[in-house]
Amino acid sequence: MTHAAFPDLRLRRTRRTGWSRAMVRETTLAPSNLIWPLFVCEGADSEEPIASLSGVSRWSVDRIVDRARDAVAAGIPCLALFPYTQPDRRSADGGEALNPDNLMCRATAAIKQALGDDIGVLTDVALDPYTSHGQDGLIDDAGYVLNDETVDVLVGQALNQARAGADIIAPSDMMDGRIGAIREALEVEGFGHVQIMSYAAKYASAFYGPFRDAVGSRGLLKGDKKTYQMDPANAEEALREVAQDLAEGADSVMVKPGLPYLDIVRAVKDHFAVPVYAYQVSGEYAMIEAAAAVGAGDRDALVLETLLAFRRAGASGVLTYHALHAARLLNE
Repeated sequence: MTHAAFPDLRLRRTRRTGWSRAMVRETTLAPSNLIWPLFVCEGADSEEPIASLSGVSRWSVDRIVDRARDAVAAGIPCLALFPYTQPDRRSADGGEALNPDNLMCRATAAIKQALGDDIGVLTDVALDPYTSHGQDGLIDDAGYVLNDETVDVLVGQALNQARAGADIIAPSDMMDGRIGAIREALEVEGFGHVQIMSYAAKYASAFYGPFRDAVGSRGLLKGDKKTYQMDPANAEEALREVAQDLAEGADSVMVKPGLPYLDIVRAVKDHFAVPVYAYQVSGEYAMIEAAAAVGAGDRDALVLETLLAFRRAGASGVLTYHALHAARLLNE
């Protein structure tokens, strides 16, 4: 690359005015780049604030439909649903995941019935919201999470959600081979149009704590998830995970968490040129809210700058609890 030298080249020239900055802006952020995660609970006309996630609540199925309407009005194209399963419906085998009348299925069906294709519904496939031990899969007597046996259950869970109307199946469990098994089952059952967004590079992170409060699994978790979620020290392994999931039929992939793993987002985008999503997880959200609460930064500016960073790193979109607030800011 050849450039003029100062003062013939003054990089500040194009920064002088707002219209000029807009003309040369390399990265854009729009409501269409956002996916809004929502938590579903039992009851009617119910809202349950989550203490460790200031400003985030669990919503009953009827109120989830209201949130879906809010999303449509703001231009958000997709919701990601997560259930708060009552303790008496949790079990060692996570059987509630296969119940066609569970919270996830009822919420999915209600949103699709009310809004149809005006908004997409992404459903989480993993057993941790349903197990009494808090792990994402079935465990043996030693507490080790069993891979192939878990995949069999995940296939049934994915089909259960597809029958309820899910548009995107999002396996977050990190079992080997589950994408291929789910894709085959969807095709056989006539759900070839249903997308799979794989949590392909999901790390065993310290940033998940508030989420576990939101789905009710924090106090239940026995041990940790390091035998199936990725080691935060590894980058090349993430590319192998993504390659495997794409080969098995994933339509898009996800990196989770978000800001601490922007290098992974960039590497995945550069290597595979496929839709890549990042999850700005609960701990990241909580840090922004905490910083804003003590005056360490302007909340609106912090929200938009971090979301723009995901886009600059190569993310097609971001799952964020700030989605509605950010969309409204972008629509101003």
